[in-house]
Amino acid sequence: MSDIYVGLIVLELNGSEYEIKSFEPTTKTNRKGVKTMNRQGRVLGHAKGIEEHELRCTVAIPKSGEPDWKGLLDAKITIEPQDGGGKRESYTGVWLMEMGSKFGTDDEATRDLTLGALNHYVE
Repeated sequence: MSDIYVGLIVLELNGSEYEIKSFEPTTKTNRKGVKTMNRQGRVLGHAKGIEEHELRCTVAIPKSGEPDWKGLLDAKITIEPQDGGGKRESYTGVWLMEMGSKFGTDDEATRDLTLGALNHYVE
């Protein structure tokens, strides 16, 4: 079964790898149903929307070498399976929307990042 599914992933930001705990990409198509008056009494079509990409990730805070998350603008994030199977995915035009931090006694310190992206590619 383990050969069927993608396992761990590696996150690369502008050519540097970072330790991540979780990564949750979301794509919204923003398509809307067009409501018209017709005999069927239902929506008969849809209008194209503007696609949006939102990325939520939790990264471990390194002792040194942490990127300037607040200054993140027009970056490229690439995700690839650790074992080499599966496809690479890239998000370009990435910027920071929101940042938070978590500090606890049982786990390492982390940053919760919400990022926006202009484009998504499967390589």
